[in-house]
Amino acid sequence: MNNVDVVAQISDLKETDYRNTLAIATLIELLIENKIITRQQFAKKSYHLDNMTLEELKVARAQL
Repeated sequence: MNNVDVVAQISDLKETDYRNTLAIATLIELLIENKIITRQQFAKKSYHLDNMTLEELKVARAQL
């Protein structure tokens, strides 16, 4: 693989990352606007998940 291919792939990944981030942000805003969740609930859950260990995440996922 040459350098041009690598740069093109990185550019594609950046575009995909941007689009995924935009989609997630849009969903969050719609959930808040439609009073399904509050910003405080979102922030609290985000903080909680960010502070969970990998093992805790595996156990939580297995319980679903």
